[in-house]
Amino acid sequence: MQDLQQALETLEGAIRRIDRETRARFRETYEAVNADLQGLFPKVFGGGKAWLELTSDDLLQSGVQIMAQPPGKKNSSIALLSGGEKALTALALVFAIFRLNPAPFCMLDEVDAPLDEVNVGRFCTLVKEMSEAVQFICISHNKVSMEMADQLTGVTMQEPGVSRVVSVDIREAVSLIES
Repeated sequence: MQDLQQALETLEGAIRRIDRETRARFRETYEAVNADLQGLFPKVFGGGKAWLELTSDDLLQSGVQIMAQPPGKKNSSIALLSGGEKALTALALVFAIFRLNPAPFCMLDEVDAPLDEVNVGRFCTLVKEMSEAVQFICISHNKVSMEMADQLTGVTMQEPGVSRVVSVDIREAVSLIES
């Protein structure tokens, strides 16, 4: 009985240490991502503000809500934004997370599809800035997005039923044109 009691106390002590460390790490990560989101959102939208809110005081049980206020709009949750505004807000959040813990690459699939031309330009500017630390693989049909790329890869079908992968290094193509 004494061995069981001692094992239970050891286990409860370990759980308390894990909970303490989890709370501390979550708080630190939450604050860093929130601060970066607050800096990126105005850059992406050309103004406005966004922030994260915890849904509970207990960090181990809390959810995180994204609040956004694009220029000229009142405070609202992300659920009340248009499709393009949601996409840009989500991108600002993803990039804030990437700044905290950069991965070697990021794949973005048609994230520019719901954006108008002005917002595609802002998206491209942000991707260019972020590409100094992260390699981006963007799947897009948007002309403006493709123009910002250093390398284009696509599939073409010159003959019916015969697909061919085509790759173009933009810098090399420009140097050939200038020669």
